[in-house]
Amino acid sequence: MNSVSPSAVQYVGAAVQEELLESHRAGNPAPRLAMSPEASREAAVEPDEVDKLKAKLLSAWNNVKYGWSVKSRTFFNKTSPITVLGQSYLLNSEDEVERFHGAFVSKLWLTYRKDFPQLEGSSLTTDCGWGCMLRSGQMLLAQGLLVHLMPRDWAWPDAQPLDDVDFEVLRQWSPSRAGGMPIPSFVSPWGASQQAPKDVQRPESARDRQSEPLHRQLVSWFGDYPPAPFGLHQLVELGKSSGKRAGDWYGPSIVAHILRKAVCKTTEVNNLVVYVAQDCTVYKEDVVQLCEPSPSGENGPQTTNGPQISNVPDTSWKSVIILVPVRLGGETLNPAYIECVKRLLKLDCCIGIIGGKPKHSLYFVGFQDEQLLYLDPHYCQSMVDVTHADFTLESFHCCSPRKMAFSRMDPSCTVGFYAKNQKDLESLCSAVAQALLCSKENYPVFTLMEGQSKDYGLEGLRLSPTGPAHILKLSRNSSTRSSTDDFVFL
Repeated sequence: MNSVSPSAVQYVGAAVQEELLESHRAGNPAPRLAMSPEASREAAVEPDEVDKLKAKLLSAWNNVKYGWSVKSRTFFNKTSPITVLGQSYLLNSEDEVERFHGAFVSKLWLTYRKDFPQLEGSSLTTDCGWGCMLRSGQMLLAQGLLVHLMPRDWAWPDAQPLDDVDFEVLRQWSPSRAGGMPIPSFVSPWGASQQAPKDVQRPESARDRQSEPLHRQLVSWFGDYPPAPFGLHQLVELGKSSGKRAGDWYGPSIVAHILRKAVCKTTEVNNLVVYVAQDCTVYKEDVVQLCEPSPSGENGPQTTNGPQISNVPDTSWKSVIILVPVRLGGETLNPAYIECVKRLLKLDCCIGIIGGKPKHSLYFVGFQDEQLLYLDPHYCQSMVDVTHADFTLESFHCCSPRKMAFSRMDPSCTVGFYAKNQKDLESLCSAVAQALLCSKENYPVFTLMEGQSKDYGLEGLRLSPTGPAHILKLSRNSSTRSSTDDFVFL
């Protein structure tokens, strides 16, 4: 038998996947298969067998496509600071590398999964090929929950070492330097399979270890089974009201609203609300009204079946996650907004950006120089049964940082912020407003307005010099795109 190369299998798999997805998007019936008369009679008795077969084929090919990881090394400049959600690290010493390691690996990593319970209304048991924006949204919400529930500067005490990372000094080379030889890069001193020496590891605190039951419970909320409040099954169900269904593509704006509905629906999380900006405008009074307790007290403390949460905010004021869907250009990213994106990622209140590059959703958590740092959901893993008390956590944390150039960033994205209390909200508004001043365009990335949205009519917005930031200088062909969700992410 002739052997088939992995590249050929992957190519054929991608072709079959694309054909099936295109048929699904167009609402066409499942493709007919050549069958014997006996098989045809059996198919007539079981009309959904073809759909099930299609789902199995799609799942199998996606597992081939996304289950194989081609590893590449990520290079970090030792002389330039790297920013990770408001924290800065200069990777020129082992101590700083270990601090960066703790901050990055402790972020929750939500990826494609396979072999989970069938999604309602479909025969899909995997989200490979279509669910990456939902996974990116899960990571954004997970980061908000980490800062909401976990101690400040918490780090996962069992974090695996960084993998496939080099640290180098980037200097302009000339023949007169280094004896005519290129300056070598500095490779991580511990290697991919070794832990950092005990004397340079971030010291494990008793507080971090005591937080592990809560960490485990938080991960379980994103499990791939129907009851999980922020799992894929719940998010797909909530997306139906926006005209989405399992197997569809989701944009960053729709995902923001799905996350808001998920937090509003759950009884698992204490004193947390989500505000989604409309027309690139955050109305401060609307946010305040959302955070203030209701007169009936119906938004008071809630109980859970999990570990006791001792650091919840004061019940007189609810914490808030603010999600701002924005557009950073026309068909491509407007370079004028890069500096503003950097300033937003430098803020302590920022919990990241969901967006990506064209047809490829990513969760951005920081940057170094002209490259973004991200977590990638495009890796297919088997479902983890989070109902077991001792389920493994390793597949929910990434130890391989990845970077990409700002110029490759798709302009359609959603920026996230978190404020624990009223004082933090005031600081957030002040810091964000200052960061937005860096825009070189006539309109900022988005705006913060006093008052409520109902106080501003359409005519007032058109006449206001600080009107909605979605009125951008678009490219000549950009008018063919009608909304942020028209930009498809795979």
